[in-house]
Amino acid sequence: MKIKPADCERFIRQPDPKCCAILLYGPDGGLVRERMNRLTRGVVEDPNDPFRIVELSEGDLKNDPARLADEAASISMLGGRRVIRLRGFGDSQAKTLEAFLDNPMGDALILVEGGELGARSPLRVLFEGAENAAAIACYADDARALENVIREKLAQEGLTPEPAALDYLLGNLGSDRGVTLSELEKLSLYMGADSGAPARGLKRTVTLQDVRACVGDNAGSSLDDVVDATVGGDLQALDAALARAHSADVNAIAILNALSRHLQQLHLALARMETGSDAMAALGAMRPPLHFSRKDMVRRQLGLWSRKRLDRAIDLALEAEGLCKTTGLPEAAICGQTLFRVAQGARAGRR
Repeated sequence: MKIKPADCERFIRQPDPKCCAILLYGPDGGLVRERMNRLTRGVVEDPNDPFRIVELSEGDLKNDPARLADEAASISMLGGRRVIRLRGFGDSQAKTLEAFLDNPMGDALILVEGGELGARSPLRVLFEGAENAAAIACYADDARALENVIREKLAQEGLTPEPAALDYLLGNLGSDRGVTLSELEKLSLYMGADSGAPARGLKRTVTLQDVRACVGDNAGSSLDDVVDATVGGDLQALDAALARAHSADVNAIAILNALSRHLQQLHLALARMETGSDAMAALGAMRPPLHFSRKDMVRRQLGLWSRKRLDRAIDLALEAEGLCKTTGLPEAAICGQTLFRVAQGARAGRR
């Protein structure tokens, strides 16, 4: 079944009992992981319980297709329902999952982490059409959803952002739910919150000065930082941005997706310039619109690339995404190597 965006929160709080498997997919890797974790906690109290939680990669099932059924049918040594988390899955395992849904074993909840899947994706079509499975899309927060996340997260700590602080957060967060929550948690600690409860003497109003001092250039634009350093050929900045992204638990596939989208946007911008548009008009036509703070940087990027070289960079990013989803090799290593190859291509454009 296909879960509509308006029904996602209700479904995650109380999944349909007949669903034995749930697919979470989309470009916001942080939101995918957050929802997977919430669904997991709905079944298993301790997220680190090795007897009731099993994680499998796409490579695990590729090497042993029967393992999913075996794990789902297994009974926890200490009792209780189990959760099987399938990480970084793509369409290549649709047949294996279809066979399982046709004849599910045990009572385990199967959670499938997918990347960006098109409407015709076999995996997405399978989960949307099955009566005993569900598909949930995870897209970057729009302005209203992001505002709700910010207000709710800060309210949990007894904090209220003033209008200017909220505007700043809205402008710098939202590209990845995981990064957004990490930054808000850091802001709460900065304001004096402790262990999820307002601390004694806590300053309850978050000002613009507070947000700038805490969030600063480590904002939820971590993906933008990585992408801009890569496409701009700044190896030192890329190393630092990639380290920040990893520390914020930004998924490698989310980074590669963001890179692919940005390279495609540059490709379209160069095409518009070839038909008579100036650089600023081409940048202004980008969708979603560029944040004002990035316009000068992206304009410089246009001078480093040709459409032919962008084609090659896009191929590298898509190839790396496929490797992350299918080989079982370390995603961070694949992603990092690809980013630095693209960055070297940008440096070549300076000559």
